[in-house]
Amino acid sequence: MLNNKNIILGVCGSIAAYKSAILVRALIKAGANVKVILTADAGNFITPLTLATLSKNPVYTQYFEAETGVWSNHVELGLWADYMIVAPASANTIGKMANGLCDNLLTAVYLSAKCPVFFAPAMDLDMWKHESTQENISRLKSFGNTLIAPNKGELASGLFGEGRMAEPDEIVAFLDQEIKKGLPLLGKKVLVTAGPTYEAIDPVRFIGNHSSGKMGFALAEEMVSLGATVTLIAGPTAEKTVSTVERINVVSANDMLVACMAHFEQSDITIMSAAVADYTPTEVADQKIKKKTDDLHIELKKTTDILASLGQLKQAHQLLIGFALETENEEAYAKEKLKKKNLDFIVLNSLNDKGAGFKTDTNKITIFNKDLVKTSFDTKSKKEVAKDICSAILKLIIE
Repeated sequence: MLNNKNIILGVCGSIAAYKSAILVRALIKAGANVKVILTADAGNFITPLTLATLSKNPVYTQYFEAETGVWSNHVELGLWADYMIVAPASANTIGKMANGLCDNLLTAVYLSAKCPVFFAPAMDLDMWKHESTQENISRLKSFGNTLIAPNKGELASGLFGEGRMAEPDEIVAFLDQEIKKGLPLLGKKVLVTAGPTYEAIDPVRFIGNHSSGKMGFALAEEMVSLGATVTLIAGPTAEKTVSTVERINVVSANDMLVACMAHFEQSDITIMSAAVADYTPTEVADQKIKKKTDDLHIELKKTTDILASLGQLKQAHQLLIGFALETENEEAYAKEKLKKKNLDFIVLNSLNDKGAGFKTDTNKITIFNKDLVKTSFDTKSKKEVAKDICSAILKLIIE
């Protein structure tokens, strides 16, 4: 859920600040982009250099750096963030946040932020229990901020009780679950196919196509970001998946057919973006075919039409999305495929359009729904195209 999310991490003066280094590493490992803001007291516990190295971003400590003349724009930082976390959050900073005090960069960014804010307190037991602290926490929660409650344990003072900042892995897991709660596809199972298939001629050669799989991989990642549980069936490709996607690697059209049949029944949404071979050799040579004659004739047979097979099995609660890559009579072929294969909508891209098709980082699509209503899109990055396709799917679910 944190992949490609922009996160501001505020670090306050507390012995628990050492955990912030571990938290930054965990957030980066989860795929987030992290910028750290240190209060003046936090710098006594952990250095900006450590956090800058781990986050791969400059660490912000004050509004204005006199030596460099650099001004840290608190408004821009607040608007940049998808989420803001204050961990450790000291009693002092919690009090400032609760009462709108703005005497340092961290609290200024907090007051400027439009994103969800999480705070993970860290303090001694008596400070945690004090009425003023609890009242400030209640005020922050009433503003819509989310408390990541401290743990019980041995504290720096030697006392035992509440006040230990939540562990970094607990914070990351908490964020992950909180983000999921508001996602529209939470609980939905999605099946995506991507990439080419390779149809073997002999142990060395194959019949294939130029598909890179980029479109399907972008769709899988976008579906994950919407909360879905995603299974990606991928033909041979160099593309990499995010860790939360279940990836099944296949080679041939028959391999992809078997994998699709095994997972289709459990899927609520299936997006067939793979470029599956229409034909495969009737016989595959056991040994490499030698260059003995001027001509070589290879007999081919049709592969099973996976999309049509799934269309026949589709139940009322399932959505099935197909792709059509054409070079002529594009719209007519796409509409025919839409009806013939029992699709909910079809995504058409033409090799005649600049920036569309195989191997590119961009695509240009047209969507036809069941009623043959046409929606055209400009050339965009495949990640943006994936968002457009997923938006069209969400409309079908809402309707």
